[in-house]
Amino acid sequence: MTHIYGIKNCGSVKKALHFFDTHALPYTFHDFKISPVSREKIESWLKKSDMSVLLNNKGTTYRTLGIKALELDDNGKIEWMSNHNLLLKRPIIEYGDQLVVGYDQSHYEGIFQS
Repeated sequence: MTHIYGIKNCGSVKKALHFFDTHALPYTFHDFKISPVSREKIESWLKKSDMSVLLNNKGTTYRTLGIKALELDDNGKIEWMSNHNLLLKRPIIEYGDQLVVGYDQSHYEGIFQS
């Protein structure tokens, strides 16, 4: 089963959910705001994706919290992402043994419709 993580009011998440719905692809949705993901889950994702991909350093939360000025190492970044899931780039999709981060329709078509 495909698992999609994010928040419902995020534009990229809305596009991803629309893609899955219009292509009749089954999934479960995990809303960060309702049930935050754990440090262990984030660490498992980092085995399949780079920190630079998973950490949303262009978002409002990143700027508001002043994360850049903290000059954190990877452990510190993981700690912040664990405590503030909105620092994670969205959506995060677990598909088999793959992890897909962000929304890119052509990429989705190549992965989820093959």
